[in-house]
Amino acid sequence: MKLVVCIVHNRYSDAMEKGLKDKGYRMTELASSGGFLKKGNTTFLLGVDDGDVEALRESMKTICTDHEKKKGKAKDVDSRFTSFVVEAKDSLPLLAAFQNKPK
Repeated sequence: MKLVVCIVHNRYSDAMEKGLKDKGYRMTELASSGGFLKKGNTTFLLGVDDGDVEALRESMKTICTDHEKKKGKAKDVDSRFTSFVVEAKDSLPLLAAFQNKPK
């Protein structure tokens, strides 16, 4: 099992959410900003089987290019999305840190 962390430019976030849901993917969506890709991004967390990572990436690319066919390509967008793949078992300390965060 893999945890895919996908940082999506806000221009594509609604299309990405709808497109992935339509394909049966379940995700957690986080509004995000900061120094990594600057402001205007949404982060999606997806759990997928090991063999489904490439299909997920292809789906994300297709969703973005289809969106551009409808809305046109933005001139100020450097990238559509950036994704990271982590072994789900290796992500447990990170997730535990969020649960133990003082309120």
